Amino acid sequence: MSMLLPLVFFFFFSTSRALWLTIPTGGTKCVSEEIHSNVVVLVHYSLVGGTPNTTISSKVTSPYGNELHHVDSTRVGNLAFTARESGLYLACFWVDRNDRGGDIVLDLDWKTGIEAKDWDSVAKREKIQGVELELKRLEGSVESIHENLMHLRGREAELRNLSESTNARVVWFSFLSLGVCITVSVLQLWHLKRYFHKKKLI
Repeated sequence: MSMLLPLVFFFFFSTSRALWLTIPTGGTKCVSEEIHSNVVVLVHYSLVGGTPNTTISSKVTSPYGNELHHVDSTRVGNLAFTARESGLYLACFWVDRNDRGGDIVLDLDWKTGIEAKDWDSVAKREKIQGVELELKRLEGSVESIHENLMHLRGREAELRNLSESTNARVVWFSFLSLGVCITVSVLQLWHLKRYFHKKKLI
């Protein structure tokens, strides 16, 4: 991969990100995002400018390497999925064909969580609009923020436990190393004393 562009790691808000990526001919441009499980993701991408024959390929993979999306020779693409695993999701794009040569520009719209929800459908289904719809969105945003904070709290607890476990192992290893050093020193002294006695030097 020629370039890796991290979007956001451990973000507190579910947001919509529109990016313009410059992809060099013969190179690859990737974006990544830390997403926890059960979060909905919507992705739309399209080439900006270029000849009608200019095409790209795209690939999206999960944290464990599962392929979620792979399309070759296209100018426009859409993807929707629900994250089954917590971790870093990676989307990569590369040029298949570019008659003019040089760099091409990709318009990438990446939505996660509450921003990926179809609010028009919600408004029609629940027959709400205006302020009520905005309050519904705010409620969804608050719930999303709470879920993200709980996720971060869980990750912090996991990392703290890992750190404590590692510290305990280091302490035991230090005691073991000290014990081995003392034992070796005692054996060396005993061997030297025995050797000098044998040679009648002492």
